[in-house]
Amino acid sequence: MKSTIRRRATIVGLFLFFGLVILVAGILTIGNLHNSFVKKFMVTTIFDEVNGLQPGNNIWFSGVKIGTVNALNFYGKSQVKVSMKIDYAAQPYIRKDAKAKISTDGLIGNKIIVIYGGTDSTAAIEEGDTLGIEKTLSTEDMMNTLQENNKNLLSITNDFKVISKKIMDGEGTLGKLLTDDSLYNNIGQTVTVLKKAAVNAEKLTASISDYGSKMNQKGSLTNDLVSDTIVFNTIKATVLELKQIASTAAEMTANLKNATTDLNNSNSPAGVILHDQPAASDLKATIKNLESSTQKLNEDLEALQHNFLFRGFFKKKAK
Repeated sequence: MKSTIRRRATIVGLFLFFGLVILVAGILTIGNLHNSFVKKFMVTTIFDEVNGLQPGNNIWFSGVKIGTVNALNFYGKSQVKVSMKIDYAAQPYIRKDAKAKISTDGLIGNKIIVIYGGTDSTAAIEEGDTLGIEKTLSTEDMMNTLQENNKNLLSITNDFKVISKKIMDGEGTLGKLLTDDSLYNNIGQTVTVLKKAAVNAEKLTASISDYGSKMNQKGSLTNDLVSDTIVFNTIKATVLELKQIASTAAEMTANLKNATTDLNNSNSPAGVILHDQPAASDLKATIKNLESSTQKLNEDLEALQHNFLFRGFFKKKAK
């Protein structure tokens, strides 16, 4: 009888023990209280406002939960100093220049702190360090921005209504374009002319390209002018000679002009001959006298040649 009672007590005790173990394990699992036994270190950060952050909220780094918010205390004039307990396992991966920001766990979830950034050249964070922060927009800021955007959208909609009404009434360039057929036809004609001009421009471009290809053909005059220095120097020398000839012709023209001026001047010898009739008559008479004197002198010389006194002299002279 006693053995039966002891057996039942033992069984009941075992059931109670296992039940307590399961209960404690469930509580620890559901409440994440097993993290309380993980070694942690304390760091802080200072926010202008925490937007509903509370002690016990989670801290995330690279998508992994690494700790919880320990305490919130006022700091300075109106700032809040947040104390955070972080697992020692995450310490080697968090740098001193990392930053913290307040975010939400899901769309409407609890507030969390997200640690991000940091450079590899900076040392790892240590106990008592203070992380920098990134200012985030609060729900009120987002609502104010959304409200301002709604006002701007309403203003744009009203302006668009006014513009569309003016267009439908035929006001402005666009309204006339949509309602005036003659303006539309003129634009169509202008487009046609522009197309023809584009075709002509294409033909001109093709012609220029063809001419350029011919210029590049060796043996052609244009190619020689562009590439053959001998031909270019020859042409240059010819141009210089033509320039000298033009200068000589200009000098001759100037001399002829001066001579013409002298002929027209009654005081010059040529002008006296051309314009003074008495002097011209005297000159003619003098020339005639010279001709007659020359003729008589020739006759006298011929007579002397036949004279016996001078005949020997002239024979010697002839030999």
